[in-house]
Amino acid sequence: MPRLNGKPEFAVIGLGRFGSSLALTLAERGFSVLGIDRDRAIVQSLADRLTQTVALDSTDEHALRAVDIPSFDTVVIAIGSNFEANLLTTVAVKSLGVPHVICKATTDRQRTILLRVGADRVILPEHEAGCRLAQELAAPGMVDQIALGVEHSITELRVPSSFVGHTLRECDLRRRYGVTVLAVKRGEHLTVFPAPDFTFAHGDLLAVIGENQSVARIAELK
Repeated sequence: MPRLNGKPEFAVIGLGRFGSSLALTLAERGFSVLGIDRDRAIVQSLADRLTQTVALDSTDEHALRAVDIPSFDTVVIAIGSNFEANLLTTVAVKSLGVPHVICKATTDRQRTILLRVGADRVILPEHEAGCRLAQELAAPGMVDQIALGVEHSITELRVPSSFVGHTLRECDLRRRYGVTVLAVKRGEHLTVFPAPDFTFAHGDLLAVIGENQSVARIAELK
């Protein structure tokens, strides 16, 4: 497939609810996406919305080589209901030299096995969704979070009411909480690395970096 604007290319194997949602979101954001599934009906239903779709047996190395799977920057194996097929597909894709392989698993045991056979990353969507919901319930001010290792993250927060009307200098987040404000989004406007005299307003979203415990303290503020 032709590379679009120099962007990375993705292949998604397994077009169930998780895989199709992932593939469609990437395509909507302008990436080249190959969707693969055994079910011809599913493949046909997505043919007009993805860059290319193919019905094939993903455990067959010859079939994968025929669609030039090694040329893709990242392959996501989103096969959830058949772990044997998931495992065999992972082995096949890695043996063909794909540089970055992400797999979906449903249990910790599956995750361990997939990592051992070469998967670069394994996600457990239901587990991660549960963790995000727990995080949201525990700290309502937290909007989203990107983990940076075990103890640190970049987190999007709703500005606490106690910060509104005060400047970044007055709030002194680095000294009081050990976090750094990377950006503030106000409506459609984004201020990157706001100046010390930047004044917070209702509705602001803050992007901060720091230890998870420190970020959680801010998220719990009123």
